[in-house]
Amino acid sequence: RRIALGDFQELNIILKGDVDGSVEALTDSLQKLSTDEIHVNILHRGVGQITESDVLLASASDAVIIGFNVRPNGTARDLSDKEEVEIRTYSIIYDAINDVKEAMEGMLSPELKEEVTGNIEIRETFKISKVGTIAGCMVLDGKVYRNSNIRLIRDGVVIHEGELASLKRYKDDVKEVSKGYECGLNIKNFNDIKVGDIIEAYTIKEIKKKLK
Repeated sequence: RRIALGDFQELNIILKGDVDGSVEALTDSLQKLSTDEIHVNILHRGVGQITESDVLLASASDAVIIGFNVRPNGTARDLSDKEEVEIRTYSIIYDAINDVKEAMEGMLSPELKEEVTGNIEIRETFKISKVGTIAGCMVLDGKVYRNSNIRLIRDGVVIHEGELASLKRYKDDVKEVSKGYECGLNIKNFNDIKVGDIIEAYTIKEIKKKLK
């Protein structure tokens, strides 16, 4: 049910080691990394070198092969390149656990965080045919960027959310304008702007999630 909802993933692993003890220890450690969002699934484990059958199983089940103090034989290595199967080999259990943890964090959807970069006051408006309404502005604080997301605020109320169609200093297109400088801009597909309106410029940043 949770896989169907799209908020649950599995990391499939095929585990090969030099002796039973290290295979058991790694199996226990890796399974303990499972969380509510990502489940570590040990599809197959065994003692000895990594073989073609390990690679074929990994290819069929979209799994990663982890080898502890063992290596793939020649034909298994060639097959892994052909089937695009990832083989990771380790000699320290801690390194294997850390790598799997990082792989799991890479599978998590990043958190999106909004960051306000600047506020701009509209001082003048000009209507230009085929372009729309251009605003003559002053950057009150921070910076506004050509690719900023924006909110138009009138008397403390958000009137519109969108993006800029242009950003200029005098007649030149620019990538950014800083606090204390004037600029001209127009808002994509929106012309209801008035003197005194405030434009809040912001960006959306992706923050990599950590396993809980």
